[in-house]
Amino acid sequence: MARSYGTSAARVEGRIATLAHILVLIVALMTVATASAQGQSAGAAKPIKMVVLGDSLSAGLGLPANAAFPAKLQKALEIKGIRVDMINAGVSGDTASSGRERLDWSVPEGTDAVILELGANDALRGTDPAVTRAALSDILSRLKARGVAVLICGMLAPPNYGSDYAARFNAIYPELSKSFGVPLYPFFLEGVAADAKLNQADGMHPTADGIDIIVRNMLPTVEAFVGTISGQRS
Repeated sequence: MARSYGTSAARVEGRIATLAHILVLIVALMTVATASAQGQSAGAAKPIKMVVLGDSLSAGLGLPANAAFPAKLQKALEIKGIRVDMINAGVSGDTASSGRERLDWSVPEGTDAVILELGANDALRGTDPAVTRAALSDILSRLKARGVAVLICGMLAPPNYGSDYAARFNAIYPELSKSFGVPLYPFFLEGVAADAKLNQADGMHPTADGIDIIVRNMLPTVEAFVGTISGQRS
């Protein structure tokens, strides 16, 4: 009888030990799963660090800071549920060559993406398109070497320099987009250029309403651009 009791007790102890082992295993698996889910959630929630490298058109000349293109684009993306840490690196008067000179400090380490908006001042000054092309090409090459994604915004030459100049200048952006494999928004001022109601008194810089139209027109392109970056992260 005592032997039977001892055997029974040993079996119970064995079962308890087995259950305890299973419980420990379950808790461990749940901990790993929770940590993995939290890691994935944190990665998904991490905002994209974006710089708008440009001239007065993106800097927001004549506008309050919250009405400039980068600020309004950031707000539009947030409404879509896309988190972006945005830096306005627009400098009034900058040419493509000026942007190249300040590239390293304007686009800090850790930047995920750049919207490149340069060339309007080159066109206004009649700069040799070969000079503009070389500067933009250098910017794209250096950003590519750093692993920074780029969306390039095209610009169109004014008509006063003639059709030959316009053809050479206007071709810069689509050709660079193709050769570097970066997305292109064909004309930054689409829907706003030459419209007196959407430009300030100088006839060149968009009003707040003009910026709204630029952001609205560009948003699908920027969303696709950001989506590609997010896809590369996962």
